[in-house]
Amino acid sequence: MLRATRLFAIFTLLFGTGSQLSAEEPTDKLIAANTTAANRSKLPLAPAADITKPRGLGDPGRLESISIEQVSGGASLKLVGPDASLQLIVTGHYSSGQLRDLTHTAKYSTAATPELVDISTTGWVSPLGEGTATVQVSHAGQTTEATIEVAGLVDPAAVNFQNQVVPVFTKLGCNSGGCHGKAGGQNGFQLSLLGFEPQEDYEHLLKESRGRRLFPAAPERSLLVQKASGIVPHSGGARLAVDSPAYRTMVRWIAEGAVFAGEEEPTITHVEVVPSRRILDLESEQQLSVIAHYSDGTNQDVTRLAQFESANRDLASVDEQGLVKTTHLPGKGAVMARYQSQVAVFQATLPLGAAAEEMPAANNFIDELVFQQLKELGLPPSELCSDHEFLRRVTIDIAGRLPSQEETRKFVADTDPEKRTKWVDTLLASGDYADYFANKWSALLRNRGDEETSGRTTYALHAWIRKSFLENKPYDKFVTEILTASGAAGRDPTVTWYHQVKKQDDIVEDAAQIFLGQRIQCARCHHHPFEKWSQRDYYGMAAFFSRIGRKPSRAEPGQSNIFHRPGNASAVNPRSGESVKPTGLGGEEFEIDQDDDPRMQLAAWMTAQDNPFFAHSLVNRYWKHFLGRGLVEPEDDLRVTNPPTNPDLLSAMAKHFSHGGYDLKDLIRTICTSKVYQLSAVPNAFNQNDKQSYSRFYPRRLSAEVLSDAIDVVTDSATKFEGTLAGTRAVQLPEFQTDSYFLTVFGRPEGNSACECERSGDATLAQSLHLLNSDEILKKVGEGILRAADSKKQSHEQRVRKLYMAAYSRQPTKDELAAAVEYIEARPKDTRVAYEDLITVILNTKEFLFNH
Repeated sequence: MLRATRLFAIFTLLFGTGSQLSAEEPTDKLIAANTTAANRSKLPLAPAADITKPRGLGDPGRLESISIEQVSGGASLKLVGPDASLQLIVTGHYSSGQLRDLTHTAKYSTAATPELVDISTTGWVSPLGEGTATVQVSHAGQTTEATIEVAGLVDPAAVNFQNQVVPVFTKLGCNSGGCHGKAGGQNGFQLSLLGFEPQEDYEHLLKESRGRRLFPAAPERSLLVQKASGIVPHSGGARLAVDSPAYRTMVRWIAEGAVFAGEEEPTITHVEVVPSRRILDLESEQQLSVIAHYSDGTNQDVTRLAQFESANRDLASVDEQGLVKTTHLPGKGAVMARYQSQVAVFQATLPLGAAAEEMPAANNFIDELVFQQLKELGLPPSELCSDHEFLRRVTIDIAGRLPSQEETRKFVADTDPEKRTKWVDTLLASGDYADYFANKWSALLRNRGDEETSGRTTYALHAWIRKSFLENKPYDKFVTEILTASGAAGRDPTVTWYHQVKKQDDIVEDAAQIFLGQRIQCARCHHHPFEKWSQRDYYGMAAFFSRIGRKPSRAEPGQSNIFHRPGNASAVNPRSGESVKPTGLGGEEFEIDQDDDPRMQLAAWMTAQDNPFFAHSLVNRYWKHFLGRGLVEPEDDLRVTNPPTNPDLLSAMAKHFSHGGYDLKDLIRTICTSKVYQLSAVPNAFNQNDKQSYSRFYPRRLSAEVLSDAIDVVTDSATKFEGTLAGTRAVQLPEFQTDSYFLTVFGRPEGNSACECERSGDATLAQSLHLLNSDEILKKVGEGILRAADSKKQSHEQRVRKLYMAAYSRQPTKDELAAAVEYIEARPKDTRVAYEDLITVILNTKEFLFNH
């Protein structure tokens, strides 16, 4: 307790009360304390009202006209069938050029044809009689009208089970993973997950339990309908209102004999969300409608049966009827609309609206595209970071270490305007770069020992990865050598990957996630709920690995040789029994000779310049490594329903990378020499809430290995890892089985999956307690620098300066230096204890713990 009191006293003396690391604070709030007091004093703060009050689009001006949004191609509005419905979207056109949604504030009238349609105050239209209906719309003196064709009420077409009934189950959540869609179903009744197997659903309804769920003689008395409407007790509660359109559809289907669908019935081809994109004001609303397009050329409004989900709830939320509500935060928002197996995305631009015409001079295309978007958003970027901030930041990001004191002094004193670019090149040419990125990729490739992979093979794979990065092996060649590995691990270290990932399912899923940024695990058992990938796509990928053979190695007992078994390459879809040939995601089937290894064709397809996933996935992964947040987040989940925050930038970086020969060092150089990467972490008056547009640098906690090595630097000590040579740093560890409580508590991955999410960057109470009280840290603090503190050769001022240079890559400010020296000199009999307190406090500051 006494030590804690001392530490708090010196913490407050040196840094104030706002610099301690709290386990409860999320990373995005750790901004102001991640930089020096000197830089914070330069922050151009505006009045508080200017910071917190949304600016948005500003005054829209005079309303000049209103219009009703149309389906693509200008198709006429139609209501076909007694249970059809239609969501009108009313848009206001203003003198400023702005478009504003007026759907929920406009006035609607059906006075011209009141017998044909009914319309709600929110623009929801329902049919009453056949004919051509007219709906008048007015707002603030402006008027327009919509003509709607109403048909199919007198002699309606039979209800299509797949197109009309199954979507009701999905909308109500009946076939969700938490209800009847889970494995084994619920209370004896099972539906396919999200309705992706309608034929199976039909069989369950009609044939299971002696057909007790349907009662064609009295459809309203059917158990299916009565449970869904809550008339009969239902564990899921009432999901369906009696006499609602969905209720009437289900009753009519049962009354018609509960048929599936004829072979001539149309099938859905795609869905469209209207509008597809819009510039929206902060704290505003936008109604969406969803149109399903069918194989016979017809379309139908399915807004009330579609499912909606916001990709970023911090920017925008969406309700069950498709009403989008934006928050006070600027950025790029997206809302997914899904109907049956099809998805579409509404994209919203949410400007802050501040003056953002003056941007730093661009160093490369990254700056041009980011600054262009910041102008569109009215989001001024922070100023450029200082030299010492850049040096510390880029050295950690490229080399996984702190810069030395000598490197810091030379860099800050250097007057060469190209010194930042030259330092990036120096780091890329170093062995530290190869060490750090070998550590990163060893985790992705699951390079951990088990009963088959001995320490020798994991060490060999790590060495191969390190050598590949040191010599700057092109990324396409790097991936090809992994995918096509054959032989014994002792001769070809890349074979170790096939020892780590033995099951074919794991190989398929890891390859797709690591190298293509596609999480296709869901498609192993059913259609991907948020993507277009089906089981056929999954097993088309699996077919590439279907001819892998394994046999015991004579030269390396206990291990296997990996080889190609001649034969037809194919994989069997377990649900349909279909034999699927090797097929790239979204591509055509490959005809591969029996003697050819299908993995060679996979590698060729994957690394082709026109592959839509390969380059995009890698540049997005590296963008997150250096900028703290992927253009697509999570970084390995690229899909149409998870669009990038800056699509033009992602495409440009992917093209630059693929057309530049897949040069990893060039990619890193391009990112790190951009002005975007060099922006300060200190927010200005407008961008403190920015989380996705890169108007400032996003601070992040040092990774476990980097932090361990950094503490060794500050304390002038060395951690000894069991089974390694003396002097081995944490970022140089060749596998993830090394026993280290420090690395575990600070979130080092165990190498159990191909997801970078296994590495944790969160701040926890256990971490704070370990840094303050653990024997490991106390011992480090008691070594090295404390021995130097007993020396009379250097003054306290000199020692404090060395500590600050080692930890922060900067000199202490005048006040920091004076406070530290005063604290030490006040304890002449306990100098060692005073230095121990000072070092412990430094190790617990956000400025040390975070890369900023």
